[in-house]
Amino acid sequence: MPNVIDLFCGCGGASLGFAREGFEIVAGIDNDQDALNTFSKNFPNSKALNIDLSTTKDINYKDFSNIDIILGGPPCQGFSIAGKRDSSDPRNNLSNSYIELVKHINPKVVVIENVPNILKMANGIFRKNITAKLESLGYSVSIEKLNAANYGVPQNRKRVFFIGFKNKNYIWPFELEKIQSKKLFTCFDALNDLPSLEKELGKEEQKYISNPQNEFQEEMRKNSKKVFNHIAVDHKERTKKIISLVPDGGNYKDLPEEYQQTRKVNIAWTRMKSTEPCFTIDAGHNHHFHYKFNRVPTVRECARIQSFPDIFTFTGTRTNQYRQVGNAVPPLLAQKIASLIKNKA
Repeated sequence: MPNVIDLFCGCGGASLGFAREGFEIVAGIDNDQDALNTFSKNFPNSKALNIDLSTTKDINYKDFSNIDIILGGPPCQGFSIAGKRDSSDPRNNLSNSYIELVKHINPKVVVIENVPNILKMANGIFRKNITAKLESLGYSVSIEKLNAANYGVPQNRKRVFFIGFKNKNYIWPFELEKIQSKKLFTCFDALNDLPSLEKELGKEEQKYISNPQNEFQEEMRKNSKKVFNHIAVDHKERTKKIISLVPDGGNYKDLPEEYQQTRKVNIAWTRMKSTEPCFTIDAGHNHHFHYKFNRVPTVRECARIQSFPDIFTFTGTRTNQYRQVGNAVPPLLAQKIASLIKNKA
């Protein structure tokens, strides 16, 4: 099967999606050692390389010969609507580093993932720059804006993929429609077989509370006997009281007036809606809550929403684990893309 390297790999969400389609993950590259530790744990046969990709001058390209596919999600904070959307943000230049590696390694396929705002920020200069540079290297480029919820992920997470084939041209939209999920999985579908943690914070290893209740849970629980990374945050009683006043799918607007200004952000006190896919899981800032229980979702619950299988475990502090999960490409979405690439690479 084709060989893959994953740039800005984080904990390995994109790598996992491609690995589940049979691709060989040669290496993951990042400068976040906490995320690389998780990558190493889950990809023991792959290299986990701590390299700052803001400069490529120290990279030995001989280490990456015979690479068929380069994946990568350059950090998106400079493009994200959650950030300041500063076109001069130095993190935005990391896409140039990515393309520099493409130039030297010369893979058959290139996949770049980012937030939708990259398409229009600074009058589209980043979109035009990425496309023009890849085309100058001989790639035909398709730009796809996808919602992970349409591909089996229980989360409304919109992302853009630049997909380039060397010296080939494929029309993607029709093929992407063919692999869309036939149903949308909800928060309830994703989480209702996990321990509630109502009476305890949890422990390192726990039992499932039921058999799989749907096909998503069956997929997430393959080869898994226990639940890991499922420990609740120990909220203060006042915090739990305020959360308890927010209904399923509600937010700060549903609170009594005396509590509405306790957190001055527009996402404050937001509960998941049990009957719909989740809002976008972020890197963990304690404003989003479980649809039923009066707490933030655990790392495992966030991982389920992102479509990480339960055998994929996270290392580091809990804060680091939340960040790793929130920054990842949903593995099931990556797998769908990999399934289309597999017979064309």
